[in-house]
Amino acid sequence: MKKTPVYIALLSVLSSLSLPALADVEVDDVIEVTATRTSVPQSAIPATVSVISGEEIRAQLNVAQSLSDILGNMIPAFSPSRQKLTSAGETLRGRQPLYLIDGIPQSNPLRNGSRAAYTIDPFMIERVEVIHGASAIQGMGASGGIINIVTKSAHNGATHEINAGLTASPDELSDSATYQAGYLFRQHAEKWQTVLGVQVKETGMYVDGEGQLIGLDGVQGDTMDSSSYDLFAKLGYTIDQAQSLQFMINHFDMAGNGDYGTVDGDREAGIPAISVAGEAEGDSPENRVTTASLTYHHHALFGGKLNWQLFLQDFSALYGGGRYGTFQDPDYGDNLFDQSRNDSRKYGSRITMNWQNLADTQLGITAGLDFLNDTTFQELAQTGRKWVPDTEFVNWAPYIQARYQLGQVALSAGARYEYGKLKVDDFTTLASYNSTFVNGGEPSFNELLHNVGAVYQLSGDWRVYASYSEGFSMPDVGRVLRGISEPDLSVSSFLDLQPVIADNQEAGIEYNGDAVSFSASYFTSDSDLGARLQADADGIYSVKRERTEIDGFELTASYMLSANTRLSASYADTEGEFDSDGDQRVDQALSGRNIAPRRLNLSWQQSWTDMLLTRVQWSRLFNRDAGAGNSINDFDGYHTVNATATLDTLSSGTFTLGVENLLNEYYFTYYAQSVGGDNRNFSGRGRTVTLSWQYGW
Repeated sequence: MKKTPVYIALLSVLSSLSLPALADVEVDDVIEVTATRTSVPQSAIPATVSVISGEEIRAQLNVAQSLSDILGNMIPAFSPSRQKLTSAGETLRGRQPLYLIDGIPQSNPLRNGSRAAYTIDPFMIERVEVIHGASAIQGMGASGGIINIVTKSAHNGATHEINAGLTASPDELSDSATYQAGYLFRQHAEKWQTVLGVQVKETGMYVDGEGQLIGLDGVQGDTMDSSSYDLFAKLGYTIDQAQSLQFMINHFDMAGNGDYGTVDGDREAGIPAISVAGEAEGDSPENRVTTASLTYHHHALFGGKLNWQLFLQDFSALYGGGRYGTFQDPDYGDNLFDQSRNDSRKYGSRITMNWQNLADTQLGITAGLDFLNDTTFQELAQTGRKWVPDTEFVNWAPYIQARYQLGQVALSAGARYEYGKLKVDDFTTLASYNSTFVNGGEPSFNELLHNVGAVYQLSGDWRVYASYSEGFSMPDVGRVLRGISEPDLSVSSFLDLQPVIADNQEAGIEYNGDAVSFSASYFTSDSDLGARLQADADGIYSVKRERTEIDGFELTASYMLSANTRLSASYADTEGEFDSDGDQRVDQALSGRNIAPRRLNLSWQQSWTDMLLTRVQWSRLFNRDAGAGNSINDFDGYHTVNATATLDTLSSGTFTLGVENLLNEYYFTYYAQSVGGDNRNFSGRGRTVTLSWQYGW
């Protein structure tokens, strides 16, 4: 471990144990974060943690179209949303986060199709827990952090909830009209807990600040001009006072309607890609995902609490197509059109045991064993050719985490042992890669990942913390395998299959008073063998294994000006470099494909009466200079204002009017400016109005 400022801060907190004990402190912090796999309050976690409540999600849905939009609006360290059916280029602290639904992994690391943020409708979400920075506690894929989606649960008695909404741009009412409606039933009666939900949505076109129909992403897919539905069920049964079972299943489907095509823009001339009516070639992009789990709880087993979850996920993502050189093959004709589809099937087991106050001490232990089987392939859907062969990953991971409360200092330390085996049969790459034959193999990996942290509760209002943690992910194996063009290679010895280990160090301070709250954190994230993506002439990305170093800081503040007025601010600044010449020294700035711009959010929330609540949020993305020789990744910043007004009529339900981009700012998205070419030179959404209604009984 390097002696960075974060490491020194951690030692400083640990050294405070020798100081005289302060008076016992009462901490009013009861928010528990399930993403940590144990019942600990948020104030005891030695990391930056954000919890987006159900109320905040519902409010944001009136100025946002997806979970990616919500995260981009509320988490400054998260990249601005692409506003497309993809999370490619959307990072947390410069690295990929791991998406979970009730602890079930949604990301597909063997062939990252960047659709993990589109596997459930936000109507089914109770809250979202975001742990910033690399972590191994949930397993593979969390090199940037953890985004745990907690689904809705049952209440006492029976409740019903319906919602309906209409969204449109004032400039193009008919083309932009979006409709949605949903129903949710919840019941907790005796030993049974039931949640049943359905949500349907018909999304129109997006319109930019100059009244133009924004171009469809014909490659990654798009959320506009689409139809989607979500079916959700959660059934719980209480066996006795100590034992319970819970079954959850969610099926999400979003597919394009194929009623529009795209006219490419001109990046140098500042002309955006736009959409025109007309049938698109090929099949419309689609996301079809089924997630299910069966969880057994025992609250008094061997003096601790057992949580055993069995899960599966069936994921299929169809992408748009083209006549790319990569897809060409003389055996299938000339000027060939094709499109790709990713299929991934995961199943696994997660056993967690929690012991609190062992032997009547302040020691707590969490231990368990995780198992994952992930089988993934990518094919060209029109011709049935395998682009990425069937790839099976088997992963076993025992882990242990210890917590100890010593006066005002909460210490934590843990280790997770990762054993993974990759199984790939012999295969032949596409004709564009010289139809190269590759010997299969079963390479395996062994990694012991550590974490250590300390939280010092200075008083009832102040705390400081420092931590070191390691995260583990695969370098998008599919991209590596499909791009092999050198003969006589074997999967077993191919270097680029080695895992990515991210070392995350963080130090922070927080204050939570009656009227004022404040937090500040500084972090570093280094990888000796990173996984940077670089596009070729066709826009097809390959993996570059290079050293990467990322650092940054985050600030948040909130002030209750009165009982009815809250002012909030948040800021994040992330920088990163990679080693471009192989000398193990970073020398070139990471592009917008990896790093988010500096961002400032300001908000004003006002309760005018018991029935009327308003919120205004201003977001500023600052300019970014990528450095000499890398001007194509420069970014001209922009700002947007979102506003909502919510009226709770009590008897007739809750009405919300939301206006996204209130000032109708015309801008090119961050990804379009810093990464995309002419065919992804997309402008952002202009003024968009949403009227929604919720009613419960």
